[in-house]
Amino acid sequence: MCLRWTLMMLLVAALCISGCTRAKTEQAAAPKEELVLAIGGEPEGGFDPTTGWGRYGSPLFQSTLLKRDSSLKIVNDLATGYEVSGDGLDWTVKLRKDVKFSDGHPLTAADVQYTFQTAAASGSAIDLSNVKDVAAADEHTVKFSLKEPQSTFAQMLVSTGIVPKHAHGSDYAKKPVGSGPYKLVQWDQGKQLIVEPNPEYYGTKPYFKKITFLFLAEDAAFAAAKAGTVDMAAIPAAFSKQQVSGMQLEAIHTVDNRGIMFPYVKSGGQTKEGYPVGNDVTAELSIRKAINLALDRKALVQGVLEGHGTPAYTINDGLPWFNAEAVIQDGDMNAAKQLLADDGWKDTNGDGIVEKGALKAEFTLIYPSSDVTRQSLALAAADWLKPLGIQVKVEGKSWDDIGKQMHANAVLFGWGSHDPVEMYNVYSSKFSGVDYYNPGFYHKPAVEAYMSQALKAIHEKDAWNLWKKAQWDGQTGLSAQGDAPWAWLVNLDHLYLVKLGLDIGKQKIHPHGHGWPVTDNIEEWRWNS
Repeated sequence: MCLRWTLMMLLVAALCISGCTRAKTEQAAAPKEELVLAIGGEPEGGFDPTTGWGRYGSPLFQSTLLKRDSSLKIVNDLATGYEVSGDGLDWTVKLRKDVKFSDGHPLTAADVQYTFQTAAASGSAIDLSNVKDVAAADEHTVKFSLKEPQSTFAQMLVSTGIVPKHAHGSDYAKKPVGSGPYKLVQWDQGKQLIVEPNPEYYGTKPYFKKITFLFLAEDAAFAAAKAGTVDMAAIPAAFSKQQVSGMQLEAIHTVDNRGIMFPYVKSGGQTKEGYPVGNDVTAELSIRKAINLALDRKALVQGVLEGHGTPAYTINDGLPWFNAEAVIQDGDMNAAKQLLADDGWKDTNGDGIVEKGALKAEFTLIYPSSDVTRQSLALAAADWLKPLGIQVKVEGKSWDDIGKQMHANAVLFGWGSHDPVEMYNVYSSKFSGVDYYNPGFYHKPAVEAYMSQALKAIHEKDAWNLWKKAQWDGQTGLSAQGDAPWAWLVNLDHLYLVKLGLDIGKQKIHPHGHGWPVTDNIEEWRWNS
């Protein structure tokens, strides 16, 4: 009897131990519902869409009227649909009726009206100067009246997050209230941001219950990935060959491009601030076209980006309004030399630098001193051009200094957007010397005409052929086939180390890196079972 009792107790204990062990194992194996990310820098201006937050990616805390799917097709978000009048001047947008802000207040047409009126008045990165009026026709209908047709206006509805009229105070950028998938819980500026799901969100409920964004420099983010303290980290191409235990490399294609902007006009001019304008060497068409011919973009992708990128030939490679006929056969040093020789450039002094009369083929190429990738591209380009007889002096500068010197010196800039209006901003004479848009003062009447017609088309698709002609129409254009005011070099892949098992969904082609574009589909993220 005693022996039987003892055996029975041992069996119970064994089952208990087995069950407890299994329960602990299952608990440990269960996917965690929190994420720690180091995927980009901290937004300097905070999280207010009316001053530019979300322009290059998902606003995260807010929703937009429309959005682009993974194929870049425009689909509804807050809107249930929209109509454009026959003359293109009136856009009527119908809203969902089930949307609330994270504080429980319903989102109505009055909030949309307030958002666009405030954004227009702020004079920020969102250009709403063509909007004549925004009216709330009823609680769930908004009517936009434009001064003239604008094919790119749909992008304004894609990129502008809606803010609550009742809660948009002076501290909104630090304490945003919105209708997006997540709400802000804590922001320790310079260190981290903590978000949790918005319980009022009308879309797919986010899988993760807490996400912490760490604001780390690229090297620190890589170190955190190696230490296993983050689930995802954005890294530069220089770190991409290093294996990190428990993580895999995700390379996402982009239109986040890098290229050399050339001053297009001859020297002698000044901006209203007194900064010099023009460069006699880069004002020569043969110099700009020869550089475009000589540079081997595939070699730059392999050598500087470790293969994580694509050659760039325009500001909008691969997008629906990209003109494939604008692509040149690059890496052709012999053709570049012949082009220069045909235009009278020759090395008369035997110093390796070609001349045309009294003008020597030498200029300065500036890059932001804080950007290692741009530095590497600038140095590589300069080395590549030496055999061509063009001497390029490479200098790293602060952004403040670049702003003063960029109208008279070549600069290695970066652009890239899902909005074709960026082409207009970068190449239109109306933006010559305005911010960083057209610092080289490029101007071609035929190109200007194509772009103006494209803007005034009623629908985005109607404008695509005109944007393509602006790049190259068979005779002229803003691409390297035509006037070559830029030498586009590469489109960067956005590189992320991602913990094994973390699914970040189907990513669309990323724009320029501001604003965490990788989070645009964050509702789809989850752990694979």
